[in-house]
Amino acid sequence: MSYTVAIVGRPNVGKSTFFNRLLEQRKAIVDDISGVTRDRQYGITEWNGKTFNVIDTGGFVPDSDDIFEKEIRKQVRIAIDEANAIVFIVDVAIGITELDEAMADLLRRTTKPVYLVVNKVDNSERHLEAAEFYSLGFDTIYNISSISGSGTGELLDAITDNIKQEDVAEVLSETALPKFAIIGQPNVGKSSLLNSLIGKERTIVSNIAGTTRDTIHTHYNLFNKEFILIDTAGLRKKNKEKDDLEFYSVIRAINAMDEADVCLLLIDATKGITSQDVSIFSLAARKGKGIVVLVNKWDLMEKQTNTSRNYEAELKRKLAPFTDIPVIFISAIEKIRIFKVIEVGLEVYANRQRKITTSQLNDIMLKAVEAYHAPVVRGNTVKIKYVTQLPTVVPSFAFFTNYPDDIKQPYKNYLENQLRTHFNFSGVPVRIFFRKK
Repeated sequence: MSYTVAIVGRPNVGKSTFFNRLLEQRKAIVDDISGVTRDRQYGITEWNGKTFNVIDTGGFVPDSDDIFEKEIRKQVRIAIDEANAIVFIVDVAIGITELDEAMADLLRRTTKPVYLVVNKVDNSERHLEAAEFYSLGFDTIYNISSISGSGTGELLDAITDNIKQEDVAEVLSETALPKFAIIGQPNVGKSSLLNSLIGKERTIVSNIAGTTRDTIHTHYNLFNKEFILIDTAGLRKKNKEKDDLEFYSVIRAINAMDEADVCLLLIDATKGITSQDVSIFSLAARKGKGIVVLVNKWDLMEKQTNTSRNYEAELKRKLAPFTDIPVIFISAIEKIRIFKVIEVGLEVYANRQRKITTSQLNDIMLKAVEAYHAPVVRGNTVKIKYVTQLPTVVPSFAFFTNYPDDIKQPYKNYLENQLRTHFNFSGVPVRIFFRKK
């Protein structure tokens, strides 16, 4: 299972700046999608060769101060429940506030690692002032400036020291089956899809104890098709507050995503694809998962001649550059095209497992290289002599060349398109590396 770090703290202490620094410094995927900060709550970062999920708990609009405090505490509790470690950010310029003390009180009771981070420490005077935060009762404090990045390295060292190379010793028989995660925003119909797939024949369902707390694992074995369905829906605490739900569903979806081979991303046909959907999609792609996009509630749409074709084109425009993905128009409630979802999901699973022999790969890809050479760099001709598939979970290919660092993105895209044209990798991210021959 993956490791998740939640960032907590009262408003305006610099949580989002710190979050963005972690992600952008480490080239994480959360794209700059226009929209409120709340749509950019999560991403992946890497440090010392260890990768972990980062979740920012900020980002709701308060009606009044009391509600604000209540909401923040609620999110801190969720973070304590759901994350593996917590980064608690305070602000040296303001000093300790009541809200900081209340949060510290909650966090001292958890057994999970808590990193107390004093932000905005950007001169020697503030280093001295930061010492007052020891009174919150944590052994170590980390002084950082999230704007300049000073001090973040020490903090990340401490976080990654705690991450064990996760023991993924799951039950073998269960691991051998394809795992599909149903992901998407709240209320897009994830539970309905699960119920339609399983139907009323409860005899065929055995709920395997969820490895991730509160996700439901269902063993599907019907019509000669067998796989594990991981459902992230119907798992919400009975809070009506939208932000709580969103925050819960984000953490759950990320955990389910980490475990899955293929993600079935549900979007609501009537709303179209939102920036949050694009974020979820990018995250699944960055994690190297197979992806099938399901446009649910299609029965509610007014249709003309090319409705679905135009809808799909618009969808892929927003998901670019990774557009080689199956899109299925379904209605979970009316059971329209439900079984196609299973067939396509299993095809994408097979594509992700696809291994291509080195001879076949060189045969086809070297011809593609001949047909269109990599651009000349500083007067040097870039030559690609050999290609091989790497032994990784996500289809990855190494191209051996004399100038590996000089090959630019457009040529990389060309090679990826050629791979996709000749071999079926529909629905699967493909990774390309250039190595010195």
